[in-house]
Amino acid sequence: MNCTPSEFMQYIEEEDIKFVRLTFCDIYGVTKNISVMANDIERVLKEGLPFNASFIKGFDEESTPDLYLHPDPGTTALLPWRPENGKVIRMFCDIKTHSGEPVKRYSRYILKEAIRRAEEKGISFKFGSRMEFYLFKTDEEGNSTKIPCDRAGYMDIAPLDKGENVRREICLTLERMGVIPVNSHHEAGPGQNEIDFRSSDALTAADHTMTFRNVVRTIAARHGFSANFDPKPLDDAPGSGFHINFRADSADGKQVQPAAIAGVLKHVYESTLFFNPSADSYKRLGEGSAPRYITWSRENRGQLIGIPPVRGIHHYAQLRSPDGLSNPYLDYALIIEAAMDGINSDLELEPPVNSTADASIIRKRLPADLKEAIKAAEESEFIKKLFDDYILKCYSEDR
Repeated sequence: MNCTPSEFMQYIEEEDIKFVRLTFCDIYGVTKNISVMANDIERVLKEGLPFNASFIKGFDEESTPDLYLHPDPGTTALLPWRPENGKVIRMFCDIKTHSGEPVKRYSRYILKEAIRRAEEKGISFKFGSRMEFYLFKTDEEGNSTKIPCDRAGYMDIAPLDKGENVRREICLTLERMGVIPVNSHHEAGPGQNEIDFRSSDALTAADHTMTFRNVVRTIAARHGFSANFDPKPLDDAPGSGFHINFRADSADGKQVQPAAIAGVLKHVYESTLFFNPSADSYKRLGEGSAPRYITWSRENRGQLIGIPPVRGIHHYAQLRSPDGLSNPYLDYALIIEAAMDGINSDLELEPPVNSTADASIIRKRLPADLKEAIKAAEESEFIKKLFDDYILKCYSEDR
């Protein structure tokens, strides 16, 4: 919603908006929010809203505990599941200090800066995602169990597929909030689902990913289920991934996508801690179609980066290693920075790996466990240039 403050306040009045959720996330990508009454939002838009940052991971080492939320009106979305009378809207926020300086370790700011640096070089990025999740039954008190909502398999239909109506409501809700789904289906695991949504610019795509997770959890709960984005929630079933589609475009029309892909492949080993931040993440990698090696292919879905067989050019690339516990703002910032290194260095793609017959081409694997991923990040100049020491500390500690 791009409008003047007076137009925004007119919208608030005409739509009978009573509550505004000011939304942000901690360093791990966990959603936080505070609700303000609509009659106070005009002041908040001008001055920001102070909050005690000492309780929020990623901000608890700032020099002052009070930071300020500054809502972005362009991210306004109605929450369709809230009452029609006394409606609720949500706005993503930037975070600043009392003096108005941006908090540089805030992950949304980090992504904005990565976008800005790329645009200065004439490069723009588009991102989309395919996110898998499980639906588990809940107990009498509403707590999640590890009992899948069904025993259906890949692309099964009702009545085997018990998540069909949940996915339908998720898609319709997302559409009303400006996030456009493109397809949905039952995945290979029991109770496992996937919903894909349309690509957009990097910041919007990250905001949409946060919206997606919150909508999925909310709608699942309305149906009596618990949504789970863990990379490996069941030992004997497929893991869940957060497959990230990305494309780099140059303002001068030069073909930069191959070099961008080469850059991502170059830096993915040291970035894996952020794409795969939990110990369970490494139980998924190398299993089934989840990647283990740092390779790319047009044909083999088990490689780290898959490229659809579009004639003539590389249309988009799909990074298949990240999982749903990662922070999308940091994920996209890492991809942009790695891709830009590839573009600036004019890197060439190594040969693709399309089958086991190409095994001799495989030169490097992803970290085998969380400990190795932490070590790789701690020793990386690429990571240190992008993230400060405290962010790395947050991801290196047991949580």
